Amino acid sequence: MDEKEKQGRAGEKQEFSQPAEKKVVTTLDSLPAGRMEDFGSKTSVKHPLPEGVTSKMLYRDILKIGWPALVELMLMQLTSMADLMMVGRLGPWAITAVGLTTQPKFLLSTAFIALNVGTMAMVGRYRGANNREKAKLVLRQAFMLNAVLGLFFAVVGVFFSETLVAFMGAAEEKVLIAGTQYLQVQMIGMFSVSMTTAITNALRGSGDSKTAMIYNTTANAVNFVFNYLLIYGKFGFPRLEVLGASIATVLGQVVSLIMAICHVRKKTQYVRLEFPKGSIKPDFECIGNIAKIGVPSMVEQLAMRVGVIIFSKTIAGLGTVAYATHQVCMNIQALTFMNGQAFATSSTSLVSQSLGKGRPDMAMHYSKRTQRTGMFISILIALFIFFCNKFVLSLYSDDISIITTGASLLQMIALIQPFQASQFILAGALRGAGDTKYTAMVTTLTVMLLRPGLALLLVNQFNLGLHGAWYALVADQILRTCLIVLRYMSGKWTSSFRHNAHA
Repeated sequence: MDEKEKQGRAGEKQEFSQPAEKKVVTTLDSLPAGRMEDFGSKTSVKHPLPEGVTSKMLYRDILKIGWPALVELMLMQLTSMADLMMVGRLGPWAITAVGLTTQPKFLLSTAFIALNVGTMAMVGRYRGANNREKAKLVLRQAFMLNAVLGLFFAVVGVFFSETLVAFMGAAEEKVLIAGTQYLQVQMIGMFSVSMTTAITNALRGSGDSKTAMIYNTTANAVNFVFNYLLIYGKFGFPRLEVLGASIATVLGQVVSLIMAICHVRKKTQYVRLEFPKGSIKPDFECIGNIAKIGVPSMVEQLAMRVGVIIFSKTIAGLGTVAYATHQVCMNIQALTFMNGQAFATSSTSLVSQSLGKGRPDMAMHYSKRTQRTGMFISILIALFIFFCNKFVLSLYSDDISIITTGASLLQMIALIQPFQASQFILAGALRGAGDTKYTAMVTTLTVMLLRPGLALLLVNQFNLGLHGAWYALVADQILRTCLIVLRYMSGKWTSSFRHNAHA
């Protein structure tokens, strides 16, 4: 440790001891710091719990981070589902118009979304090491970097929206026009989303997921209200249909950013957004540390988006109704993602904090129990989807072909729930350790190669239609889960942290 960092840590201890500060307490805080070298080249899953620590204490920590993230993500996805339900009442063309914008939007936002995996991991690492100044530096640099990236991709997205929607397979002029308008507004909103994403990941890395739940839930409420007003033209507002849904989403995103900034400016926040004199400039060492973890995640996300775009274009070729059915089922599946993603937040945060404290044994204990929690919830979700599929589909559309075909697709979603939950949560543990290169390799193999390749084969050569594409999706999920579980069980992922321990 260099002299500068020693001074930073000394200052941190003095500052953090002041009564005005609000400390996030976990079981990990009560344990002595360790040394990574004491645990060998890898850590066994069967390593005993430290003396005085019980499973109940660890589950409490997991839920403390996971449940606010779960509520937040569930409400966000329910709002997205409400968007599609409201738009769906305009007809299958409207569902298709919105659906065709999804992957281009995610593709253009890949850079800042992926880089913030590094933000969460680095903040968690410094939180574990009790180095608050370093954690604040990471937030400040990530916030400014995201603002630049968000502005750049917003401009690019606005100018190329029509080209992107046409590329995705908009065959009807009505679909192309509505999709272009929807995507252009979404791209404008990307500027605010990028900065909010930096704040959210920094807060989660420090173990604070309640704050993000508050401002994102408020944004969802704003989105929902303006959906009703602008899609259908209620209470004197103009009837803007698909365009109105996009405007409502962006209004909610702006509210979320304002609230997020207000929260991280409070002195009670462990990770506070501050701009001291001379700090509004790039810190290339800090950005480089974020990039070490974030760039492989960016490659992973790019591979995923390329694969999903090819997959979506294959389905778009089956016609408007088939694509509308697919989009509705994907929207419902996205709700089931929230379980895995929420507890992946717990896994990433607690693993990075554990390793930052030199306790890979605790990283193992936390991640294993997080997986069990997610698996339990996934079984409940699977039972609901399997037996209530037609009811859920009827909320989106009264088209009998969408409901009939979609019911069998939702049964596939139900069957893969345990695989999906384990994959998300254990991949979150790997990312918390900085093992993002492995997850990028797995995603490239499964989502970019296996899923679209198998879908093209089953749809075009075996004429299995929409079901063939979904068989490919199931195969992708199962293989991806197996590869992630094998990596996790090996314990080798803790070495990824060791290689970057002096970052």
